[in-house]
Amino acid sequence: MRAQARAGPVLFMRLSPLRLGVLIVSASMLVGAPAWAVPGGEAVERAGSRPVAALRQSNDAQNRDVRVHNQTGWTMTRLYVSSGGGWTGDLLGAGGLAPGRSARVSIDDGSGACRYSLRAEFDNGETLQRGGVNSCQIADYYFTR
Repeated sequence: MRAQARAGPVLFMRLSPLRLGVLIVSASMLVGAPAWAVPGGEAVERAGSRPVAALRQSNDAQNRDVRVHNQTGWTMTRLYVSSGGGWTGDLLGAGGLAPGRSARVSIDDGSGACRYSLRAEFDNGETLQRGGVNSCQIADYYFTR
């Protein structure tokens, strides 16, 4: 019995930090722990506002979290990304992104791609689309007119 009691912690000590993090996140999802309570699950924050969505760890350990800055003068109502296979759901959620504000979002769609197209829709009906955004190499992206 005593040897079995020690086997559990030894197993966890042999896991790489990434695998241990994935295990912790998975376990927290099973018990319903909030995303901010686990490594890699911190809430996406908008400067001076509420969380937008939960950031997640990519399968290949590439960071695809990008802070999107709205410098258009219009309120951004929706933000979509695509690596070529169709657009994601809206990454901003309710409330949008006011002019001069920014939001940190994860644009990892699980494809393993680094280059994405971004499409932003605004409250005045305008749509801006940008291609070739390398989310593995940048931390910030600025939407301008």
